[in-house]
Amino acid sequence: MAKFQSLPGFRDFYPDAFARRNHIFRLWRQTASAFGFAEYDAPVLESLELYKTKSGEEIEAQLFSFTDKGGREVALRPEMTPSVCRMIGARANALKRPIKWFSVAEYYRYERAQKGRERAFFQFNADLFGEPGPEAEIELIALLTQCMCAFGLTEQDFYVRLSDRNLWFYYLEALGLDDARTRAVLSAVDKFEKAGDDAFKPYEEQFGPLESQLKARILAFLDVKSLPALEQILAPLGGEKLAARLGDWRRVLGGLEAMGLARFVEVDLGVVRGLAYYTGFVFEAFDRKGELRAIAGGGRYNDLVAKLGGPDLPAVGFAIGDVTLGLLLEARGLMPAFVNACDIYCVIGGEAERRVAFADIHALRAAGYRVDYPIREVAFGKQFKLAGESGAKLALIYGADEIAKGVVKVRDLTDRAEQEVLRDDVLAVVRGFFGGE
Repeated sequence: MAKFQSLPGFRDFYPDAFARRNHIFRLWRQTASAFGFAEYDAPVLESLELYKTKSGEEIEAQLFSFTDKGGREVALRPEMTPSVCRMIGARANALKRPIKWFSVAEYYRYERAQKGRERAFFQFNADLFGEPGPEAEIELIALLTQCMCAFGLTEQDFYVRLSDRNLWFYYLEALGLDDARTRAVLSAVDKFEKAGDDAFKPYEEQFGPLESQLKARILAFLDVKSLPALEQILAPLGGEKLAARLGDWRRVLGGLEAMGLARFVEVDLGVVRGLAYYTGFVFEAFDRKGELRAIAGGGRYNDLVAKLGGPDLPAVGFAIGDVTLGLLLEARGLMPAFVNACDIYCVIGGEAERRVAFADIHALRAAGYRVDYPIREVAFGKQFKLAGESGAKLALIYGADEIAKGVVKVRDLTDRAEQEVLRDDVLAVVRGFFGGE
């Protein structure tokens, strides 16, 4: 008989792994709520055309796509941005701005599974719509940073690389490049960190050799790592566009500094984000040791809501993946050990005692306590061992003698202290023991 396994790139979540996943989701949700973001969800199956419109035909190779029984071309969502833009666009006039939404959901991409990347994965997505100024970037980068710090990570563990596609366009325009050459240069910049000089080959194949002085100025800009260095390299160029954009940079970095987050953020113009729809500031989070792929990424995308049929609406968003974040937390020893322990274990005599105990068990569970007992009858003495192994803090003992007297013996499993209480008082005693929880 065939032995079935999960498909490549898909994960089984046994209880211990599920507990770790829920821990990540819980802190994401708590953090987003503290920032005033509202949670939403969208269908896992969308029209294939939605993703083609957003990212072009090349996206199709990465999709789990098919024709459904109604003859529609559909795909499992590879990301949330097209869906949330579709939703926002449909009700934009009725939504109070700025619109601050987040989601925690699963996504699917048909690509080779490797460290930090699966074919099915979860992401925290946060988006802010309706704010054209850099205040939106401040809010989103602050949220991203806190979504990491909530787990105990510090500036020693991760940092956010901040760049700006607009600034690149303005800079290259000032150097005399037209739009086509600018986009080819940005494509090279996107690959330069991994490919080095080879990243410029596609540009040279299309436009010929890149003049040495021009290339030197591009690489000098790529090497900028601070606001003063950025101001210095742009000063000789002048121009209203560059001056206004530097003002936006000062506002973003100044706002993050005022929040006490400057230590997490680094100017890094090597980040341009490969997705074509980004229109301004872009940012990515990485682990400090450089052992993992990007943990999070995002930026401004002012044109996408309109492109998908909605009104013109500025937007900034980012996503954090659960796979890489989980690897970082494990590597730093910040993933708690989860024990599926009950609060109370009931030690029960024979059948008559079980009937009495069942009423208390149900009442305690209804009150919110985690209560366990041996499903089948087990020797009375062995049950005390089971109680100790259960992780419970309290044992309730229902023996023949206790039932005859109308009492229940309550044992503190940490110090073995015992007391007998009337059955009517069990719930009150348990509440007192757990501090009114």
